[in-house]
Amino acid sequence: APIGRSMALRQQLKEAAPQLSASVPLWMLAFVALTIVLTVTERLGLSAELTTSWVFTFFGVSAVLGIVLSIRFRQPLVFTGHILVVILFGSLGSETSFPELVGAAMIAGAIILILGATGITGKVTSWIPEPIVMGLIAGAVLPFVADMFTSLGTEPLVVGAVIAAFVASQVFLDGISPIIPALVVGVVVAGLAGQFGEQLPAFELPQPVLIVPAFSIDAIVAALPVLIVLVLAANIPSVIYLRNQGYEPPERALNMASGGATIIGSLFGPMAVAIPTPVLPIIGGPDAGPIEHRYRASVASSVSWLVIALGAATAAPLAMFLPRGLIVSVAGLALLSVLAASLRDLVTGPLTLGPVVAFAVVMSDISLIGLGPFFWGLVLGTFISLVVEREGWKRLQDSASAESDQVTR
Repeated sequence: APIGRSMALRQQLKEAAPQLSASVPLWMLAFVALTIVLTVTERLGLSAELTTSWVFTFFGVSAVLGIVLSIRFRQPLVFTGHILVVILFGSLGSETSFPELVGAAMIAGAIILILGATGITGKVTSWIPEPIVMGLIAGAVLPFVADMFTSLGTEPLVVGAVIAAFVASQVFLDGISPIIPALVVGVVVAGLAGQFGEQLPAFELPQPVLIVPAFSIDAIVAALPVLIVLVLAANIPSVIYLRNQGYEPPERALNMASGGATIIGSLFGPMAVAIPTPVLPIIGGPDAGPIEHRYRASVASSVSWLVIALGAATAAPLAMFLPRGLIVSVAGLALLSVLAASLRDLVTGPLTLGPVVAFAVVMSDISLIGLGPFFWGLVLGTFISLVVEREGWKRLQDSASAESDQVTR
């Protein structure tokens, strides 16, 4: 009997190996996401308590949602906090208060919930063109990437080592995310140079802080359209991909889950929950094994995010323990591809002038009638495209309509 159980265990491990392997990149992504969140909390000047609460909700809510829905539907339904939304909040922090960002996120979650329930999510992306949103995102991401090079001047040893390792791994380590060796080299160099803090933070369970939302026109009009488009622009192609893989994803339930989780999670820190389209092929594609077992990769990935959520209380002390240059450089390199993709969308059409205007406005310090760059970037960019780039606008609407029809089918 013991021999039989041992053989059965080995067989189970062999069957689970593809799913476990597929989940590893998302474990790495979780730590990279943590560095970005910590960078944003520093920009916003948040207290240790609010940092703990935000890290807990950003990682924990989406992790629990992914585990529950993946097991319930036996599909790779991984969810994450949308990192671009965090970056957006970091850019808006100088104009709006943290409770106002919470209020804007909760309203966005409510709208996504309603749109999911009515099944008209596919139409929204034609109302607010994604290229315009990517212009706004490029403007929001650029300061984080630029900050990496600013830190190169103040902490040349650590930041230089991280950048060098990132470049070298691109050349010599095919198939491995360059962020991983860059992070490892940065930690080693920082340790050898004695740049760590005095004491490594001890583990303790987090105590999330319930944040009373505040509602301001400035925060709502600046954040709301971008949040909705970012979430739906992630969920809609994710549903299409899962259908193409042979699954029958519950499209309405997924969008409603994103909206509901955004509302609940934002009570402890502003966030938006979505299915991360770029990583879905990793855990939901053929490399993750037989179609009926791929949901295990989603569960394993979500568990790694849950672990970070449970260790959220050490996040703020960890940011003090690690050299700032290490955190900033890893975050900047992780966002480099996002910046490149956003800028590529600005110049490849079908809309170009409007997205570039949106990008330029976000980089400015414009403030009219109490509204800041993100609002005016969205308004002016959309107006320019609607007036000047009507043909490109029509092609985008036709594409969004086709995607909506495919999801419905």
